[in-house]
Amino acid sequence: MPGVFLSANPQELKGTDHSLLDDKTQKRRPKTFGMDVKAYLRSMIPHLESGMKPSKSKDLLSADEVKQWSESLEKLLANQTGQDIFGNFLKSEFSEENIEFWLACEDYKKTESDLLHCKAEKIYKAFVQSDAAKQINIDFHTRESTAKKIKAPTPTCFDEAQKIIYTLMEKDSYPRFLKSNIYLNLLNDLQANSLK
Repeated sequence: MPGVFLSANPQELKGTDHSLLDDKTQKRRPKTFGMDVKAYLRSMIPHLESGMKPSKSKDLLSADEVKQWSESLEKLLANQTGQDIFGNFLKSEFSEENIEFWLACEDYKKTESDLLHCKAEKIYKAFVQSDAAKQINIDFHTRESTAKKIKAPTPTCFDEAQKIIYTLMEKDSYPRFLKSNIYLNLLNDLQANSLK
């Protein structure tokens, strides 16, 4: 079945490949999207029968961890599960290219110098180029400036565009995420479970 599927197994999230540069631009969500999110959120809560507490298992989230996501976008993006859940929220809003670009830039900064040119071209073609399949929302000046920088790529050639996208997510998508059912239900479920 096409669409976004969230694993009910938190172990499977660790190896998640964000496939940042593929050309899959599917915009329709299956009717089961909400049920998949619910199943995922339920899987993040430890089973009472197991006796496990979230703080004792790195595979499970704690209410405190999820609460910290509301402190800043930086804290949310510093957490792999936070990235995944925020990414799924952005997919539901048809703006997943923002986090995909941001993550691609973070990965790019860690690239060895002999691979910079190839990776810079891929990121540019996937996200920055004016006819890119996952074109990000940046101004003409930044788009042109980035095009010039990738001709002689450095680890910082996407910094200007990345900062614009981060600010866009921080001021636009992130506040909506914090008010979304995805975030609030997860937080409420984890808080309720920690009281038991």
